[in-house]
Amino acid sequence: MSHKTKAPSLLQALIPLLALIAMLSSSVYLFGEDSSYGPNQIALLVAAGIAVIIGFRNGFSWQQIEEGITEGISVALGAMLIILAVGSLIGTWLLSGTVPTLIYFGLELLNPSLFYAASCIICGVVALSIGSSWTTAATIGVALMGVASGMGLEPGIAAGAIVSGAYFGDKMSPLSDTTNLAPAVSGTELFAHIRYMGYTAGPAFVISVVLFLILGLNADTNVSLQRLELMQEQLQATFNIGWEMLVPLAILLYLAATRKPALPTVFFGALLGGIWALIFQPEMISQIAGEQGWVPAIKVVWLALSDGVSVSTGSANLDSLLSGGGMVSMLNTVWLILSAMTFGAIMEKVGLLERFIRGMLKSAKSVGSLITGTIFTCFGANVLTADQYMAIVLPGRMFKEEYEKRNLDPRVLSRTLEDSGTITSALIPWNTCGAYMFSVLAVSPFEYGIYAFFNYLTPLIAIVFAYTGWTILYLNPKEEAAKA
Repeated sequence: MSHKTKAPSLLQALIPLLALIAMLSSSVYLFGEDSSYGPNQIALLVAAGIAVIIGFRNGFSWQQIEEGITEGISVALGAMLIILAVGSLIGTWLLSGTVPTLIYFGLELLNPSLFYAASCIICGVVALSIGSSWTTAATIGVALMGVASGMGLEPGIAAGAIVSGAYFGDKMSPLSDTTNLAPAVSGTELFAHIRYMGYTAGPAFVISVVLFLILGLNADTNVSLQRLELMQEQLQATFNIGWEMLVPLAILLYLAATRKPALPTVFFGALLGGIWALIFQPEMISQIAGEQGWVPAIKVVWLALSDGVSVSTGSANLDSLLSGGGMVSMLNTVWLILSAMTFGAIMEKVGLLERFIRGMLKSAKSVGSLITGTIFTCFGANVLTADQYMAIVLPGRMFKEEYEKRNLDPRVLSRTLEDSGTITSALIPWNTCGAYMFSVLAVSPFEYGIYAFFNYLTPLIAIVFAYTGWTILYLNPKEEAAKA
């Protein structure tokens, strides 16, 4: 801060946050699951305006605040470009048969005697392939809930299995917006972030599957799975299904494993999906184009990169799952990120975040207590702001400098943000994620929450690792060893 500015009071720091909480709560109440498609962005920008007024009162000029906004948004520019590329990738992978093949083989895993565990795994596979827990729950999740109802199985457990799998796949997918946002806020490379998350998400998912296996031991195995078999038949009737359709996925995973940069890797995957569509799905492309020939086919692929695809299989649920993608589909997410980063940047620039967390950091004497404090802050942000993006951006902004001071690798912060901010959102009924899951699965978070094992085991495992020091990385390990 310059000598002309003054430090804010605690009340000043709280005013924009309280205003944001009130507006986001009203947004969820008035618009429900649609609140993330505009109303939340407006709430963020209005709250940012309140923070600007407080900044003016404390001596900041608009030029200083604008510089802060520019710096704040620049942190997320890489993530936003990746998110746009992800939109293209989803579009071409839907068209090429890569995603439909993943879903087809995922459904092969379903065995009536292992319904809960299989549902968790299937949703994990689908969410990993498309990067969306919401889409997974609204399509495969709805189908699985219908099967569970026909079998007379417990809906709360079935919904818990679906949510657990969907959030594991979403969390570990490079196609997910939150998986891109967390490393952007903390300053971590995307694929390094995903690999590091495996230490907490992997054990939590394995334990969850084991628990679902135990719960499903008494499941009725004599009920027909005609609904899911019909879905497989519709997939085969619409797409050419085969292992060769998974080559784009294998190449993308190879590039990620060899630590190639995320943006060119994802966009190359999108272009490869377009080529695969031209080679392996000519009938589908001709149907969409309404005519045959290379020019119409290339036009369909081009539009898949920009606007996504619309598929007709005869099943409304399947059509919803297999239609979408394109850069256009990601513009609302980019808007939300821009709005959230603007609010966070202004709060940071005028000193409001620093004032808000000063007392909190005094009690965080150890690395374990710092990480635990971050986890509870993210959960609190989910409760108070009712939005998982805010539960990532705000704590990320608040704690980033302290993690750097403690010599912690940025991956520690990005993983902690996801271990709590992303995952716990579905456990809160008034959060946009909890409200959405209730709307599509027809089971309240209060009912499925106890069975959404993955969603609360992950933060618990993260806290254990924080206090034991296991998997905690430092920027300068030798310096930490010398302290010990």
